[in-house]
Amino acid sequence: MTPQEFSLLIVSILISTAGQFFLKIGANKLGRVNLGNAITHILSIITIPELLIGLTCYGFGAMFYILLLSRVNLSVAGPSVSIGYIFSVLLGYWILKEPIPFIRLVGLSFIVVGVILVVWRK
Repeated sequence: MTPQEFSLLIVSILISTAGQFFLKIGANKLGRVNLGNAITHILSIITIPELLIGLTCYGFGAMFYILLLSRVNLSVAGPSVSIGYIFSVLLGYWILKEPIPFIRLVGLSFIVVGVILVVWRK
């Protein structure tokens, strides 16, 4: 992966991770959805700024991912974006004060090793 391709990957991941974060903040404001309130909750999505920001971030992240796909094989790009899971866990830990159990750390390390093996070139 060239530096330009790696940059597209990182930008796509970071913007998409920001999207996940804002969607979580917005979902917390939205509250629990059940059958009785699903319609009103779906309609109120457009009134919660964090949800709109999250959706916008996802859109921009997808654009950068498309640019990446124009240059890199899907078999490399697809697994590589799983690095975003690590950023999501770290944001959850640092900002949302979510715990990271040891077994989750083990799982995240498998993701890192897997991505390294996927992008490795001799």
